[in-house]
Amino acid sequence: METISPFVQSDPELLGGTPVFRGTRVPVRALLDYLAAGSTVDEFLDHFPTVTREQANGSLGQAMDLLVSHAHSG
Repeated sequence: METISPFVQSDPELLGGTPVFRGTRVPVRALLDYLAAGSTVDEFLDHFPTVTREQANGSLGQAMDLLVSHAHSG
């Protein structure tokens, strides 16, 4: 198992290595899909109670940091 962050992990034995919220089987992609469809973080958390608000917000913050650092590096 690879710990990607305090909020996200990846394990080849779990969903083929898809990044999931740590300690769950919920793919991080599910949160992004919910938001892209116009849902809120609260709606996502209602549907996936094993994901904490800290995990959801932390993952979004990391995604933003990665995008910003990528934009500044290229």
